[in-house]
Amino acid sequence: MLKKSFLLSIFSFLCFTNSLFAQTLSNKVDDYVQKAMTERHIPGLSLAVILDGVIVKVKGYGLSNIENKTFVNPETIFQSGSLGKQFTATAILQLKEEGKLKLDDKISKYFLGTPTTWQNITIRNLLTHTSGIPDIPEDSTGINLQNNYTEQELLKIAMKLPLDFKTGEKWAYSNTGYVILGILIHQITGKFYGEILKEKIFSPLSMETIRIINEPDIILNRSSGYELKDGEWKNQSWVAPTLNTTADGSLYLTILDLIKWDAAITKEKILDHEDLQSMVTPVRLNNDSLHPYGFAWFLNSVNGHKAFQHSGSWQGFNNYIERFPNDKLTIIVLTNLNPSSPGLIAMDIAALYIPELSRPKVSVIKDDNAVMTNLITELFKNPLATDFNNELFSKDAIPKIKALTVSNNSLLKTFGQVLNVMTLENVRINQSKYLIKYKVGSRVALITKNNIGQIIDIVSEAE
Repeated sequence: MLKKSFLLSIFSFLCFTNSLFAQTLSNKVDDYVQKAMTERHIPGLSLAVILDGVIVKVKGYGLSNIENKTFVNPETIFQSGSLGKQFTATAILQLKEEGKLKLDDKISKYFLGTPTTWQNITIRNLLTHTSGIPDIPEDSTGINLQNNYTEQELLKIAMKLPLDFKTGEKWAYSNTGYVILGILIHQITGKFYGEILKEKIFSPLSMETIRIINEPDIILNRSSGYELKDGEWKNQSWVAPTLNTTADGSLYLTILDLIKWDAAITKEKILDHEDLQSMVTPVRLNNDSLHPYGFAWFLNSVNGHKAFQHSGSWQGFNNYIERFPNDKLTIIVLTNLNPSSPGLIAMDIAALYIPELSRPKVSVIKDDNAVMTNLITELFKNPLATDFNNELFSKDAIPKIKALTVSNNSLLKTFGQVLNVMTLENVRINQSKYLIKYKVGSRVALITKNNIGQIIDIVSEAE
């Protein structure tokens, strides 16, 4: 009897200790999220943490609507942005399993009048962003976001665009490719792609609130999306209704929907094992090299831990899902501010549960290349006045880097003027890092150079 009583005491003590540890960890997450929201001026955020198949944290923070002072909760509805691409890719794979298409089918098989430049583009190319089809521009050659377009009108506009590169030769993110996949689903099934998603994915998984964006309907718990302009919140920009129904990411969803989605992936409920693996297999380019992107998943590793992730941003929303399959950890962050760096928030929360996932601290070092630093400073401080004739730019990279000036100019409108540019420690050869300090917040610029020191790529992300 004494032995049994002793064992029960030990068991009770361990349960109490585990509960206390879990509560302490939960409090640390709360403290971190509140700090991150304050620093990034995020009105509202919804969070889910799934560990070893168990939902260990699901919570809403802040406001879903600033004007009405409505608070975020797990039922709050956000816009998906490009997180929605995962469902488009899944629907394509389901049609493959049903024998209605093959991933290596040429898309010209399904669409009449495709240009000769599209003759080698396959469904797989669209899924993996290797088609060469660029994003449809917002100008006279493309679209006006305040105008409605039919699927066929969008397809015709896309067909007129010159390819950015030979199909399969490179990787470049293309929303247009996924818009075309949605039109393809409609072409094959005779049903709008949103109906197919509901029929084949959402209903079977009991994802109760996820749906195509719809402005006229009364939708409970719908959050508002926000943007920062000179440090002040502004309502999201209006977009014509039909442009909010395309397959590149036009969904309403909640954190609870994505928890069910994560469980379906883990338990292999919605696709065969082989097809689920294909979604997280690097794409092979024409030169036989691999690029770390599958079907609507970026493929990465964090300190040796395998990681799959994807972000989504649109109309004042910015979201992120990250899965660490070997660690059985998933972090989902939904926010109603764009940009808000939810990926960095997700990574920091992951590190609270698994310290080995901690990202390295940013450290400022002495500048050893004033000419390069001055060029980067100009590119971020006065982007539209940047001289691209500078010999420090690789000629092949200039068109891509010129596109960065547009986003840099938007950042100035969002965060205010650039106050300082500092050189950061970097561990990779042919790369440099810079910390860009704005009036409100900061960003890190990663500069990749060729063997003769010319800039071939620039990526800007939140600190």
